[in-house]
Amino acid sequence: MKARRLSVAGALEFETPSFGDDRGGFATPLDTEVLAAELGHPLFPVAQGAMSRSRQGVFRGVHYTMPPPGRAKYVWCAHGRCLDIVWDVRVGSPTFGAHEVLELDGSAERGLYLPIGVAHAFLALEDDTVMTYLLSGGYLPERERALDPRDPALGLDLPAALVLSERDTAAPTLAAALERDLLPRYADCLALENALT
Repeated sequence: MKARRLSVAGALEFETPSFGDDRGGFATPLDTEVLAAELGHPLFPVAQGAMSRSRQGVFRGVHYTMPPPGRAKYVWCAHGRCLDIVWDVRVGSPTFGAHEVLELDGSAERGLYLPIGVAHAFLALEDDTVMTYLLSGGYLPERERALDPRDPALGLDLPAALVLSERDTAAPTLAAALERDLLPRYADCLALENALT
């Protein structure tokens, strides 16, 4: 398993080969020993596992959980194909505003570690795209936040015809979220991240 640090501080991409034969294929999208070696600490205790299934053109995100408690994530594509997007929206982060776009597919050869406070989104490029998530905490609707993916400040080149939820359509821009104190603070995120391990 190979690891690569993303342009967002603390976020990592892991790549592992899949193996196939006449029966099908086998992949290991997560190896906690390799991840721990890269992070310098073990993976967070998994509090929740989740998955989403999306048709082509569905855009889910830009989502993050406010600290406390925040939520760290480990994600991979189990079926289909998507553009996965990671943003640093943590105020005070050395990489605030940075984002990275990666193509993930159902080979499950690539997984992403996202620290607390980092925003996540994806665009389904095929019907029946399945994303799998391991999370450090449960869903707390009152702490969940979203940003408008069409905000030019996010710097995305997205198709005009996105399939968005009502929540994502009504989400504020990055500037509005910053003005209304709706973004996580980097120092708070780091403290909570350290407390997970």
